[in-house]
Amino acid sequence: MEPLKLYMLLLGCTTPGRHTEQHDVFFGIAHKLSDLVPAMKAFWPEAGDKLHIDAWREVTSVGNYHITVVPREEVVDNPEQLYFLNLGGYKPGEMEEYHYKMLSVSKDIGAAIREAKETAFYKHTGFSSDASPAATSHVDDKYGVDVDDIIPVKDILPEPVRTLYQLKVTQVAEPVPEDELHLGYFQLHKI
Repeated sequence: MEPLKLYMLLLGCTTPGRHTEQHDVFFGIAHKLSDLVPAMKAFWPEAGDKLHIDAWREVTSVGNYHITVVPREEVVDNPEQLYFLNLGGYKPGEMEEYHYKMLSVSKDIGAAIREAKETAFYKHTGFSSDASPAATSHVDDKYGVDVDDIIPVKDILPEPVRTLYQLKVTQVAEPVPEDELHLGYFQLHKI
């Protein structure tokens, strides 16, 4: 049997009453991707049979850290946490809010936000003009940057998973290769 893995998925669907495809990020723990189908459907029941995956990855490494799934009862001392950040930004003349989804292993939210401010997305997706004075890359005094979302991944795993498992974050000396990103239109019944 394959080991348990943490998965990050970009789910998509056009729900009844909407004019454009909607998206949300789902995190789950399973032996293989197809094992997550019931949890994905429970996560977004309004999507019905239109629910699909637009992107996914196994989360095994972030920067200089390995991410592993361990039983809840195992003693884990994680001085750092795995955070999910969803940044928002704008481009002149385009009627769209662009998003950049990233993972960060950091000691706290402030450190994760400082890392986000160093991304090319944050530096280049925003502007200011007389007509659009608030089109900057989401700056907010409360956190120093108003990311659309910043959440510890452990807190957004489905409830049944959180009672059984936890994430172990282990620092390594050398940067590890990024996890493969799978992009496309993946129908749930074909994964």
